Amino acid sequence: MAVMWNLWHGCRKISEGCRHCYVYRQDKQYGKDSSVVIRTANFALPVKRKRDKTYKVPAGETVYTCFTSDFFVQDADKWRAEAWAMISERRDLKFFMITKRIDRFQVSLPEDWGEGYEHVSIACTVENQAMADYRLPIYKELPIKHKIIICAPLLEKLDLISYLDASVEEVAVGGDSGSEARICEYDWVLDIRRQCMEKGVPFCFHQTGARLRKRGKLYRIRREFQHSQARRAGIDYKR
Repeated sequence: MAVMWNLWHGCRKISEGCRHCYVYRQDKQYGKDSSVVIRTANFALPVKRKRDKTYKVPAGETVYTCFTSDFFVQDADKWRAEAWAMISERRDLKFFMITKRIDRFQVSLPEDWGEGYEHVSIACTVENQAMADYRLPIYKELPIKHKIIICAPLLEKLDLISYLDASVEEVAVGGDSGSEARICEYDWVLDIRRQCMEKGVPFCFHQTGARLRKRGKLYRIRREFQHSQARRAGIDYKR
């Protein structure tokens, strides 16, 4: 079972991968300004307790952290130390977060972080070669126990070969989403898979995106089928 922990909400677009952000699309339906970052009522979720004093989130759960924002967004600097303290307290959980701001990783980093918390996985996203060449050299040098590269939304062919080694636990790939989604070429996906196989790094095609071109044919894929269609491709690679 998984738990969603959106401790703050809202974010600022910083690169091409943000153009069709699903948070912005969802908020627009309710007249919300997604660029305004607010602390949510769920902020203290991991350390909330029941009447019997046990935690509401039981041990062993995976906690998907900050999926309607970015854990390292500048607007949340004033709350991040408290967030890290809660993560540190709940070492019986597994925390998973995705960021486009790996260059801000060390802002408000806990003093006891050391070589990383064993129960925290931090994934770095890249959508094009420019962002791969900017973010991944930074990412590779950081003390993080569990590293995952997420190529999403994949906007062009990527050369990741120099960034792939045993420190990377997985490379996950997905296409762009929304009614204005940019096309993801299936050959780009297969090429990343080839690079992962060459370096012995696990690969996952986690979702197709809304517009996938394969062998010259453009497929428009509804949101509810984007994950299942990726799985049906059967191209995931485990070392």
